[in-house]
Amino acid sequence: MAAQETVDHKYVYDFAEGNKELKDLLGGKGANLAEMTNLGLPVPPGFTITTEACKAYLATGREPDGLAEQIEAHLESLEREMGRRLGDPDDPLLVSVRSGAKFSMPGMMETVLNVGLNDRSVVGLSAQAGGNDRFAWDSYRRLIQMFGKTVCEVPGEEFEHALDEVKRAKGTKNDLDLDADDLRGLVDAYKKIFAKHTGREFPQEPREQLDLAIRAVFESWNAERAVLYRRQERIPADLGTAVNVVSMVFGNLGPDSGTGVAFTRDPASGAQGIYGDYLANAQGEDVVAGIRNTVPLQELEQLDKKSYDELLDIMARLEGHYRDLCDIEFTIERGKLWMLQTRVGKRTAAAAFVIAGQLVDEGLIDLDEALHRVNGAQLAQLMFPRFRLDHDFQPVAKGIGASPGAASGKVVFTSARAVELAAEGESVILVRRETNPDDLNGMIAAQGILTSRGGKTSHAAVVARGMGKTCVSGADELEVDVPAKRFTVGGHTVVEGDVVSIDGTTGKVYLGEVPVMPSEVVQYFEGSLDPEHVDNALVRAVHRIMTHADARRRLLVRTNADTGADAARARRFGAEGIGLCRTEHMFLGDRRELVERLILARTDDERESALAALLPLQRADFEEIFREMDGLPVTVRLIDPPLHEFLPPLEQLAVNVAVAQERGEDVAQEEALLAAVRRMHEENPMLGLRGVRLGLVIPGLFAMQVRAIAEAAVTVTRAGAVARPEIMVPLVGAVQELETVRAEAEKIIAEVVGDSGVEVLIGTMIEVPRAALTAGQIAEAAQFFSFGTNDLTQMGWGFSRDDVEGAFFWRYLELGIFGISPFESIDREGVGRLVRIAAEEGRAARPELKLGVCGEHGGDPDSVHFFHEVGLDYVSCSPFRVPVARLEAGRASVETDGSDSR
Repeated sequence: MAAQETVDHKYVYDFAEGNKELKDLLGGKGANLAEMTNLGLPVPPGFTITTEACKAYLATGREPDGLAEQIEAHLESLEREMGRRLGDPDDPLLVSVRSGAKFSMPGMMETVLNVGLNDRSVVGLSAQAGGNDRFAWDSYRRLIQMFGKTVCEVPGEEFEHALDEVKRAKGTKNDLDLDADDLRGLVDAYKKIFAKHTGREFPQEPREQLDLAIRAVFESWNAERAVLYRRQERIPADLGTAVNVVSMVFGNLGPDSGTGVAFTRDPASGAQGIYGDYLANAQGEDVVAGIRNTVPLQELEQLDKKSYDELLDIMARLEGHYRDLCDIEFTIERGKLWMLQTRVGKRTAAAAFVIAGQLVDEGLIDLDEALHRVNGAQLAQLMFPRFRLDHDFQPVAKGIGASPGAASGKVVFTSARAVELAAEGESVILVRRETNPDDLNGMIAAQGILTSRGGKTSHAAVVARGMGKTCVSGADELEVDVPAKRFTVGGHTVVEGDVVSIDGTTGKVYLGEVPVMPSEVVQYFEGSLDPEHVDNALVRAVHRIMTHADARRRLLVRTNADTGADAARARRFGAEGIGLCRTEHMFLGDRRELVERLILARTDDERESALAALLPLQRADFEEIFREMDGLPVTVRLIDPPLHEFLPPLEQLAVNVAVAQERGEDVAQEEALLAAVRRMHEENPMLGLRGVRLGLVIPGLFAMQVRAIAEAAVTVTRAGAVARPEIMVPLVGAVQELETVRAEAEKIIAEVVGDSGVEVLIGTMIEVPRAALTAGQIAEAAQFFSFGTNDLTQMGWGFSRDDVEGAFFWRYLELGIFGISPFESIDREGVGRLVRIAAEEGRAARPELKLGVCGEHGGDPDSVHFFHEVGLDYVSCSPFRVPVARLEAGRASVETDGSDSR
């Protein structure tokens, strides 16, 4: 070291001082450059300025004390090692200044090449290159262009226009046809552009160039595109970026030089082989910019076999060292290979599973590590069909990708029409402003659902995900006119019967039919592809990793299912029971009138008549579900939804009565109904007469459901199957509510069950914050808790989940208040704390208390890890999310419990 570090805090590291474990401090690029240096690979010498220096700079707006002196000391050391000085007019050292955050953010932050060139050293660079004037002036114009654009915010297109003018004057479209004089003139043009926009001449002092470039990289951490990328990728905003100062090596010295990128395996499929691109006589940004066509990496063997062979040896060495697919950047300078970067490469979801399996076979990793390297989001991508967009399909609208998948069909605007056309064998897309429970039949019949309102947790979104249906919600460009059976968008009018296609992953809407590709992974989960006898590397890899995940996980995985068909599908997908059977879905369609009669009944006889009619229908529903889940637990939630979902809309009913009165019609019956609906009307039905409150206010309602559950369990058990019912009382906020319901339920169960051997558990849904905070009391009366995290999030935050996503969540995400919607992934600090408190206090009061979760978070990968940490027994999610939850439960065990297994 040329000079003593001037302060105790170390902000700068030579490459030889770091290693790949120091990504927090040196960033990914710096840590990997250090690792390759320590491996003895040909890395251009340099040093890294730490992320701590960046964070200090961003916090104060100036460099931290001591940083300038440390940079000077390391620069002097680099100059001695290279035998050249930065900006020396006779024999200049040039450096690149590159960003490098802990997590790869390709193209999001700044890079400046050829720092150190000026009007004098460009001559020395030419001499250094054997009199290659063209190379020297080409390097100088690149510096001015990159420095101007990235450091001084000069519009990049002005430099591009100037370059195009020179090429037009030369009569060429190829940069390589420009000679030294052309490039010298281009440098003059670039300088004028720089001066026009900055009010100063291009800086000639090399150290000023270096310092300004370093600051520009620091500041690029908070550039708009970097911020947006971090939000998308959930990268924390407080990490900062490191800065790498690397001695330049040149791929633009002539035909024996060049630059390229390489992958040790195919990042798209995971297949082994040689993958990459090479561009002769070019610098790195030329490959990215696409100004000339690259050649496949294999062609390097004919151009420079020595470098090619050396590169393949290094690729194999790096993959063995990192034990993973590596993404490599390299430059060849006059036949000398230099390694500029390596990192664990990004890959598709399919490649992630295939490569993990390959590396196990090669003995580089074990199955625990393979499980760690894939995730539920990748598995979800593999499960949904996707459009084959190999033709020119342009979207006409974009909403929220609420439930992944790809679906095409004829547009319909009512559930009845959806059912009608589906029965005729037609594929349909149900289009609504927003859906409600009455649309369930149409949603079941449809291939996909498209709404102009709502978000990821709207009714359409939640139900569609539960059924594995493709859904795009909140496509507000659509003007939906249900009575006219049409919608308009962007000058197009789409009428009932026209075909549209929707992409539930991207939220895009297309006119006409876009062809789809089926998912072989879903075929595997459904049992139609045998992984032992199919020539499909992806299916074999998924099977192998899923088998290991099941062996490692502690959490059980149940499903949310309301019908026998849903239960059967979920069981094929690996569900180990039903964690949420929503009885209110059994009260829709033809049965709605019976429920309406029950709610509006004014006498005991009217009420008992409605209950008597509902009992056999409920019992038949439960029998079907218990048979499908033979031997597995089934948690049945007693009726829960807001009252208004079962009553005619007040405004519509009032208008109908008024119109009929105007016509002089006999409306006595309708007037009585209107009076009853007005009597029951609530301003805020989500916080009104629902759940346990409804069961306590309407005598016999919960009793009828409990009897139906018990009778169905006994019938199924006596027929030879095993029914394991668990009755869940919803919306409990005080133990007294649960005690009242439980006392009545136990009498009915004892009467019905007799000596059948059926055991019925009684528990509650923890979805009211007060229930979480008094869980110790409630556990005295409950045999299990199931956390309803949808409502717990809604009430904990004070958000109406059906309204807020479209109203202001986008702004909260944009401002960084949310990294992700709290309805999508559990809010660990707030709602998650309520879950933790309830779990701990509930178990303290009743050690054998069974704990589960049945909200939408039960299938969210990040949330599954939280539920594992909190000590829940199971998660429950929609059938199509069961494999995702199984995988993430296995990953949670591996990552947090070490050797712990089931």
